[in-house]
Amino acid sequence: MTATTRMVKANGLDMQIVEDGKGPLVILCHGWPELSYSWRHQIPALAAAGYRVVAPDMRGYGGTSAPEAIDAYTIHHLVGDIVALVAALGERQAIIVGHDWGANVAWHCAMFRPDVFPAVCAMSVPLRHRGPKAPMTALSEQGITTFYWQYFQTPGVVEAEFARNWDFSMRAIYYGTGLGLTLKPGRGMIEDATIPEKTPSWISDGEMAHYVKEFSRTGLRGGINWYRNLDRNWALTAPWQDAKIAQPSFFIAGARDPVITGLIGERALKTMDELLPGLRGKTIIEGAGHWIQQEKPAQVNAELLGFLKGL
Repeated sequence: MTATTRMVKANGLDMQIVEDGKGPLVILCHGWPELSYSWRHQIPALAAAGYRVVAPDMRGYGGTSAPEAIDAYTIHHLVGDIVALVAALGERQAIIVGHDWGANVAWHCAMFRPDVFPAVCAMSVPLRHRGPKAPMTALSEQGITTFYWQYFQTPGVVEAEFARNWDFSMRAIYYGTGLGLTLKPGRGMIEDATIPEKTPSWISDGEMAHYVKEFSRTGLRGGINWYRNLDRNWALTAPWQDAKIAQPSFFIAGARDPVITGLIGERALKTMDELLPGLRGKTIIEGAGHWIQQEKPAQVNAELLGFLKGL
């Protein structure tokens, strides 16, 4: 089969999806700053293996609606979008898969609605314990003032930085050097980045151009608004304090991913097992960084299909 792109109505959004295959439904949720296109290597592999695979442009991205209000991007909205997508596809259940911010959505889909999502696979971002304090408060009380979450809070700042040169911005985020999760005081996220002369083998200039074209058209506002709800999400998830995900779960990450080695991720990688009694495994892929399903598609596909076929 050949993947098709179409629009569906879900949770008040016009949602653009890429769809392929027949069989049990698998939904692929991308992260920041990505698109359904980030799953281009997984969609045909899953379809060929006997699954109906759907990858949406998430709320605020690509061809999907981008509401104006910052508080229209809470974790309740993001999970609600995927619950509504399952229904819009004429299904009652879906296996949920997510990368980066999409991993956070996938974890919460499984946590909030185990009746709809009987299994979950997350990539790059471990399931974290809900802390005793809101994230921005916790950071400031630790004396941290330049973590990228904090830089993202003021509307318009990071949007303007990226919009100065979209080709440079996207290449900097995807494979630039000199980036870190903690910024230099008074500096932007990418202004000190260096772009290697040679594009890495895992992404072509044509593929990079697709991201540049789409983000040049839509900007970053929608995706950044996800970060502007971190404290709001902390408040909204109080009823699920220390909630466990009992259904089968699986985790994949790259060994060089700063999200599992940095300020927050390393501890979460170790403690996530406590919240996942149904955990089937944690696979750390050597030689891979953050963009794991694009960097190491064959290995990711093999791991993901192994998990799916074992359900």
